[in-house]
Amino acid sequence: MGRGKLEIKFIENPTNRQVTFSKRRNGIFKKAHELTLLCDAKVSLIIFSKSHKMHEYISPGLTTKKVIDQYQRTLGDIDLWRDHYEKMLENKKRLTDINNKLRRQIRQRIGEGMNNLDDLSFQQLRTLEDDMVSSTEKIRERKLHVIKTRTDTCRKKVRSLEQMNGNLLQELDSRTVALANGVSNFHAFNEEYNHLNRHQHVEEFDSYYLRLA
Repeated sequence: MGRGKLEIKFIENPTNRQVTFSKRRNGIFKKAHELTLLCDAKVSLIIFSKSHKMHEYISPGLTTKKVIDQYQRTLGDIDLWRDHYEKMLENKKRLTDINNKLRRQIRQRIGEGMNNLDDLSFQQLRTLEDDMVSSTEKIRERKLHVIKTRTDTCRKKVRSLEQMNGNLLQELDSRTVALANGVSNFHAFNEEYNHLNRHQHVEEFDSYYLRLA
């Protein structure tokens, strides 16, 4: 018996759907590759899965842009890049205007060229002056913060060095006392040794004379 005809409808089970997608995708890519080899055809195939992941096959030596360009030349009245190009021009103009405005503001703040200030009204000059004062205050606050931070860091280092110096002095005093005690004990031992030695010599001398007598 032959296989029953598979009904084409949406596969509800996610696992089965993913397996079917992988098999069908590989099959259509294989057919596209065979079409390229057998017929020297130019094939560009793009597939987006449900998770928005792109899968693409393109004939060797070809790019998707070349295929689209050839598509446009073939149809003649369709320009797929026009809208994108116009949007890029609009974005470029917007960024250029922002850049020119920022450059003009920078020149005004540093007083570069009187022409940059001549076009300003009195109120605009007042606003610029207020902005400069505010900026100066912020810079001064930041500078003072940096100075305070560095000062605190130096003070901590000084306290740490003072503590290390104190510990070294205590250790030195302890070793000095121990050394002094050691010298004192050595002198006491030496005196006692000399005393015993002299006493022993006297006893030996007395014994010698007694034997002579």
